[in-house]
Amino acid sequence: MHGQLDLFRALADPTRLRIVHLLREMELAVGEVALVVGQSQPRVSRHVRILVEARLADRRKEGSWVFLRLCVGPTAEALLTFLDVAALSDSERLWIEADQARLAAVRAERARAAEDYFASRAEEWDAQRSLYVPEAQVEAAMMAMMEGHAVGRLLDVGTGTGRMATLFASRSDSVLAIDRSAEMLRLARGKLPQEIADRVRFLAGDFNALPIDDQSADTAILHQVLHYAQAPERVIAEIARALRDGGRLLIVDFAPHEREELRARDAHSRLGFSDEQIAAWFAAAGVALEKVETLAGGELTVKLWLGQRRGASAARIRGARGS
Repeated sequence: MHGQLDLFRALADPTRLRIVHLLREMELAVGEVALVVGQSQPRVSRHVRILVEARLADRRKEGSWVFLRLCVGPTAEALLTFLDVAALSDSERLWIEADQARLAAVRAERARAAEDYFASRAEEWDAQRSLYVPEAQVEAAMMAMMEGHAVGRLLDVGTGTGRMATLFASRSDSVLAIDRSAEMLRLARGKLPQEIADRVRFLAGDFNALPIDDQSADTAILHQVLHYAQAPERVIAEIARALRDGGRLLIVDFAPHEREELRARDAHSRLGFSDEQIAAWFAAAGVALEKVETLAGGELTVKLWLGQRRGASAARIRGARGS
């Protein structure tokens, strides 16, 4: 009964209904919601607290921002079904149409901020990309390596610009894109095509301690991320923990090299990896190495390693993390 009262209380205010309609479109920061509905952030925060207490919305902190999304569950699903069939008054329809127009402006601002940021870093990133084969060739090799394998629930670790989430979204049931940098996550949201926005969720987290339950992903991708790890074997073990039995891990990184400026200039902790290193770390995490591909050309050689988790127990994997 208490839960039902919370639900009715949550739906009693027109502003909260407006917020629910907005969250159906995309995950939003509290400040963005306040901008769209034209109310102060403290006032919006009070509305949000009521929606969270009624289990209609989830709230999470990401850096200095607080993001909101609709809950997943029977209560929220029943509400969405009701909203689909409920007749809106003329005033309610006008409010929602105006909110949608302002929401489009929020999307445009996200995209503009992302474009400005990536343009300012383009020269630096182009310098690194010039050292190896074109990125389009790397992406084609990744898609080919995953051919014939269902992607299912995809975990994109160290998503950065969100490129991998965008590339694989159409082949996935859902995508959880994780990055330690709240700023990068904000910018990646700005770059995400609107047509796949409902399939991709961005979340702040560290690759040493992923904010995801055991065996809750079908596929994991680590694209040009492992060389930032102080202890790569622990990162692999942590990702393996999150994979279901039979799930696959695809790592893309460099073969061993001697470009010391990448360590000094770009904060690379490791100057590439050998097949033997990856195979050993996979084995320790309960992952069998299935395929290896080498993309030579340029001063750096790109490697792709695909492995499959072979039913290693969560306890064994957590032990590898702590070793």
